[in-house]
Amino acid sequence: MAPAPASALRRASGAVTAVVAGSPARAALSAFALGALLFTALLTLPIAAADGRPTALHDAMFTAVSAFSVTGLTTVDTSTHWSFWGHLILLAAMQIGGLGILSMASLLTLAVSRHLGLRTKLATQEAGMTTGNMGEVGRLLRVVVVTVLTCEAALAVILVPQFAGLSGSWATGLWQGVFYSVSAFNNAGFALHAGGGIAELAGQPVIVTVIAVGVFAGALGFPVVMVLLDKGWRFRSWNLHTKLTVEVTVLLLLLGAVGLFFFEADNPATHGGMGVGQRIAHALFGSVMTRSGGFAIDDTNSHSPESLLLMDALMFVGGGSASTAGGIKVTTLAVMFLAIVAEARGDKEVTVHGRTIAQETLRVAISVLALGSTLVLLATIVLVSITGESLQRPLFEVISAFGTCGLSVGVSAEAPPAGKYLLTALMFAGRVGTITFAAALALRQRRVLYRYPVERPILG
Repeated sequence: MAPAPASALRRASGAVTAVVAGSPARAALSAFALGALLFTALLTLPIAAADGRPTALHDAMFTAVSAFSVTGLTTVDTSTHWSFWGHLILLAAMQIGGLGILSMASLLTLAVSRHLGLRTKLATQEAGMTTGNMGEVGRLLRVVVVTVLTCEAALAVILVPQFAGLSGSWATGLWQGVFYSVSAFNNAGFALHAGGGIAELAGQPVIVTVIAVGVFAGALGFPVVMVLLDKGWRFRSWNLHTKLTVEVTVLLLLLGAVGLFFFEADNPATHGGMGVGQRIAHALFGSVMTRSGGFAIDDTNSHSPESLLLMDALMFVGGGSASTAGGIKVTTLAVMFLAIVAEARGDKEVTVHGRTIAQETLRVAISVLALGSTLVLLATIVLVSITGESLQRPLFEVISAFGTCGLSVGVSAEAPPAGKYLLTALMFAGRVGTITFAAALALRQRRVLYRYPVERPILG
């Protein structure tokens, strides 16, 4: 007798749980590697290209990994190189990749919570990463999928009529509205308009605003979105993770906007000829996109050196944990800053909002920051060697790849195949690296029955 569908689903759910709990890092790496290879194969098919010819492997792999890791960097013009079927493959890669990132981050958190005991389980449940019973992986994934699709649908409801009005066709409006909704909420940054950006949409305030809101919401992270849906905007009722994420995200958004507003004020290639209101709008949009959005209404390559350096910093930080954004995450920055403040004050513990940050969390934050910095440093050295360029442009492209941001100064398209493969590997590492690394550190706990004598090396 054939097994009931419910029984088969339960067994499949149990198998997924066992794999993730047994080796979460391996599960994440394997899932994303298989997905990237699948979409690479699809994009090499002649039907995916507008000219009906197979796309070069390095370009197909770069684009597939960029879409599946929801980065947005490209080596070819998305609007002209790919056919409708190629665009459809990109849409599927962004959607599946975005859902996979959220789901894997949630499952890794679930695996960590089981390993660390009841206290961390309760903290994880409070953060919105679970939906009741800790073992209900299937229910957790359903909540993730429904939440993401609902948010994307809300964006599409507004965007579809706007694009239909611009194109004069409801079919085109529906396609473009859905594509940009998925690309925005998943922080993918892929665009259907000429040049791979949305500069020609800069005069459409509704479209630009909705895309920015979608990117901002997607970068907050699934735990934060769940808390906001449950608690609303009652700040006191939020858990610590939500408070830190929202506070740091808004702070960095404002700092980035202020910096871009002043740094680009006299730049005729970007904001120089605009009025104050338009400059504010462009600065805010640019600041949002550096968090991992990747859309551009200004020529990124024309920005001043000061702006590019500021954008480097914002892209490196990225967005919220368990989100489609990349980078080291805003909570890592918050924890590091709070630790510095506590040390300067002479406090023995790091506290904020009436809560104490665990020492384990501090160690994970330091490790994630060190790993990210090392990857960026080594990759920049190699890319400078490959391209022969000075530091600024390769550094920007490397950080954009690591932070899965997607903003580009043109190095991705201009680099030889070796440089493209390097950036491809960096996008992959930036997407799964910090998630799996943080989870691996949290799961790696050895029981030691002895202690060595304490000694303090001289620091500083």
